[in-house]
Amino acid sequence: MTQPVSTSPPANDRDPSWRGVASESVEDVTAGLAAFLRGRSRKLLNSLLAPHRARLIGLFALILFGESMALAGPYLIKVAIDSGIPPLAAGGSPGSLITTCVLFVGSVIVLQVSRKFFLLQSGRLGQDVLFDLRTRLFDHFQRLSLSFHERYTSGRVISRLTSDVEALDELLATGMQDLVTAAFSILSVGVVMLLLDMPLGLLALGVFPLVIALTVWFRSRSAEAYRAQREAVALVIVQFVETFGGIRAVQAFRRERRNQEIFEDVDAQLRDATIWSSRLGAVYGPGVRALGHLATAAVLTYGGLRVLDGQMKVGVLAAFLLYVRRFFQPMQELAQFYNVFQSAAAALEKLSGVLEEKPSVPEAIDPAPVSKSQGLVRLEDVTFSYRPETPEILKDFDLEMPAGQTVAVVGETGAGKTTLARLVARFYDPTQGRVTLDGTDLREMSDADLRRAVAMVTQEGFLFSGSVGDNILFGRPDASREEVEEAAKAIGAHDFLSRLPEGYDTDVRKRGGRLSAGQRQLVAFARAFLADPSVLILDEATSSLDIPSERLIQRALRTLLADRTAIIIAHRLSTVEIADRVLVVADGRIVEDGSPAQLMSGTGQYADLHREWVESLA
Repeated sequence: MTQPVSTSPPANDRDPSWRGVASESVEDVTAGLAAFLRGRSRKLLNSLLAPHRARLIGLFALILFGESMALAGPYLIKVAIDSGIPPLAAGGSPGSLITTCVLFVGSVIVLQVSRKFFLLQSGRLGQDVLFDLRTRLFDHFQRLSLSFHERYTSGRVISRLTSDVEALDELLATGMQDLVTAAFSILSVGVVMLLLDMPLGLLALGVFPLVIALTVWFRSRSAEAYRAQREAVALVIVQFVETFGGIRAVQAFRRERRNQEIFEDVDAQLRDATIWSSRLGAVYGPGVRALGHLATAAVLTYGGLRVLDGQMKVGVLAAFLLYVRRFFQPMQELAQFYNVFQSAAAALEKLSGVLEEKPSVPEAIDPAPVSKSQGLVRLEDVTFSYRPETPEILKDFDLEMPAGQTVAVVGETGAGKTTLARLVARFYDPTQGRVTLDGTDLREMSDADLRRAVAMVTQEGFLFSGSVGDNILFGRPDASREEVEEAAKAIGAHDFLSRLPEGYDTDVRKRGGRLSAGQRQLVAFARAFLADPSVLILDEATSSLDIPSERLIQRALRTLLADRTAIIIAHRLSTVEIADRVLVVADGRIVEDGSPAQLMSGTGQYADLHREWVESLA
């Protein structure tokens, strides 16, 4: 027996692309099954199926009805042979045989119609459930806080929405039908065989313990093979997503060969695990069929002797042979259902775990009423760390920004500048103290009021696939085309947008790739201008631009920042020059506070930073 390949990275390789989804897959099967029994996964499944309970009952009834028709087939053949043919041999009427054949054909037609109707209805039910699940997941992922998305890799998100949902799809589409059909068939056929002829029935069921033993062996081995396969799939997803998510870095640093080696390794693991699983199936499937053939041979031999002795009719023997075949065929379906169930249980465990995640920045249960914001921002005795075990980024931080003031925040990397911006935007809540807007704690405001009052433009100026106009409308979806164009004109983006092939209807393509970095940032500014927040945060919004683009952005900034509170996080001091006030932050505290002119004329850190910046330009 081929053993599963190791899914750990080589000892001398600690590449980060090996991590992420892979670590979560090591105990997928056992944890998934145990959790399903504990109830969290079962609760999720019940919530998905509850709206469709009546349809489920109807489908189960349809399965049982169809299998009853299938069960009647061999018995009707027995009746035809034992009761329909003998009258014909004696020169009698063929009525009995014709009636039986008509009933047989009718049962086959009813069986096929019921199966077709079941497949149609079960497929529709499965897609309705999956539609609900995918919608629920997408909505939940959007509502989770930034801290969740910073620790939860994109590969894992994709895995939740694809492979885990597909595992549940397989359970709903075929698994439940296989389980009900197989269980009903085994039980009913076993009872019918014993009722038809007890000695022959016991002989046919004599190999059943061997089938059970083979099934138990297959179930335990297949769980191991399935685990190895799931681990390998997770590694393939992680490597694929990270490679092509960072394709620029891959090509820039000639990483293609190394990434190809890693991908070939994890791909080989997936191949070997799948081959191992196939080998197990190649043993189990033929093994069950061989035992079925053994039972058939025993029934045919013993039954034939009894027919010759006149102890049994030929029709009973023929029915028995058909029932034996129907008895052993579902065994494979039960084994396959166990694999499907393992996959679905593990998937449900991970999906229920994600859906139980709570936002670390929850919306206020009873939000305070907020009129139009003026833009007065205060941080009162704020202390913050990203996790309890990590150092504090801000310590006893106090700051007041009057409405309409433009405040630039400078300092070395890691000083706490971006953390300050994130707290004001309420992507995080302070560990201690509070952040207020016009005297109202941000934790007491509704998300709608907060997002209307506070907006952020980041370094990347992210644009979504779609038209330029749609990307600007993102700031205020109910705005008219005229308002969109006015926002672009105010920022200085209207001229170049009008020159695009389709103007404002031009598709910007993936991540705005059709536009230059400066153009993307201007569109992002137009979006923020259209949103018209009372507090605007610019987090390194010009750091990735060249000098001509930066000058273009500087003109747009003066329009954008007018009559609103602004926080500018910047390394480039050219951006800082338009600020009313400069804060120099070091080690989570404000060490300098004043106008650009005051600080520049002094001897502190800002003066040193400004001198170094001027020298770098020279």
